[in-house]
Amino acid sequence: MPYIAVTALSHVGLVREHNEDSLVVGPWTLCGTVTENPQTLLFPLGTPLVVAVADGLGGQPGGEVASALVARQLASLGPSLDGEEAVRDALDVCNQAVYSAARGRPELVTMGTTIAGTLVLADSLLTFNVGDSKVFDAAQDGLRQVSVDDSPPLAPGQRTTSAVTQTLGGSSVFMGVTAHVTVSALSTGDRYLVCTDGLTDPVPDDALDSLLRVYDDGRAAFELWKAAIEAGGPDNITLAMVRIGE
Repeated sequence: MPYIAVTALSHVGLVREHNEDSLVVGPWTLCGTVTENPQTLLFPLGTPLVVAVADGLGGQPGGEVASALVARQLASLGPSLDGEEAVRDALDVCNQAVYSAARGRPELVTMGTTIAGTLVLADSLLTFNVGDSKVFDAAQDGLRQVSVDDSPPLAPGQRTTSAVTQTLGGSSVFMGVTAHVTVSALSTGDRYLVCTDGLTDPVPDDALDSLLRVYDDGRAAFELWKAAIEAGGPDNITLAMVRIGE
């Protein structure tokens, strides 16, 4: 019987004092806390399944509040999502929810979060993002980013930037978002990596690719986390591996 294996972890890294990342895997959420080891969950293929990471905006108040709110909102909406329009509508709802939660609370004004994830349906997979958290197709022929970074153009020789051009929330006045959504056919053996920039900023894509060619599921998640830690662990690290099995 076809199934979806999701292996995930969330870690504070080596520099930050607390974790502002959140994670959603179907009805399960992990918000602002740390997993000691990668956790693998199995789901039957057929019921809509959302797997996503949210990275609260650093340097602004309430990042962990915004990311947790969005993760829990997506966990609630996930079973009803059935296509691209539904995903866009859900992210609009999440954006409005962040602004509503901050309204009248000076300590939370400008709180915001990125979001990136997958929606696995019976015969297709949708990837989506707002901000610079990422989704990769981790096929055996090479790692390919399918999310679209909402970041300003990089200067020559610059590989990463902390600047983002759109997020859920993040402003003192309401701003709408245009989510990036891609639809792909689904096949047994497909693998996707969903992660915050705490993984991709310190670890280059070719290093991620090399690890994913060798490892799968829990070992893959551990080795990816280890690579980020060995590169200094400058930010919170949250990732989920999505694999279609039979």
